Amino acid sequence: MLGWIFLWAFVDKVFGLGFATEAEKAWLAGGSPTFGFLKFGTQGPLVGIFQSMAGNPLVDWLFMLGLLGVGLSLTLGILNRLATWSGVALLVLMYLAVLPAEHNPIIDDHIVYLSVLILLNGMQASRILGFGNKWAVYTKGRKWLN
Repeated sequence: MLGWIFLWAFVDKVFGLGFATEAEKAWLAGGSPTFGFLKFGTQGPLVGIFQSMAGNPLVDWLFMLGLLGVGLSLTLGILNRLATWSGVALLVLMYLAVLPAEHNPIIDDHIVYLSVLILLNGMQASRILGFGNKWAVYTKGRKWLN
C-alpha cells in the first residue's frame, strides 16, 4: 500500500489526473512537479532553502525518479533496502519543508510513513509479499541490492 502511495503521486504528477495535480500543471504538459509545493507549501526555518529549489529541472527529475523508484520497488518487493532508505530521505526532506507540521508540531504523515518504511525493511517484508525471495536469488552476495 505504501508503494502505491508513491506510485500514485508519480502517475498523478506526470499526467495531471486532477487529484493532486491539475491537467494543465502535469509534468507532460510542461509543468513542474515540485514548483507548487516548494514555492507555496513550504514554511518554517528552512523555507528559503526549499523555495529556492522550486521549478529547478534537476530537483523535478530527482523527485520524480524517487517517487517512481521507491513506488515500484516497494510494490514489487525488490531493491527493498535501497527503496527504504531513498523513501526515508525523500520523506525527511518533505517533513523539513513543512516544519512545524500543520496539525501536530512533531508527528505528521511523513514521520508515520518513514517509520513504516523502516519497519518494512527491518521485517524484510518484501520476502513475504512481493518478489523478494526470487530477487534475493539473483542478487546473492550483493546485500545492498536486497
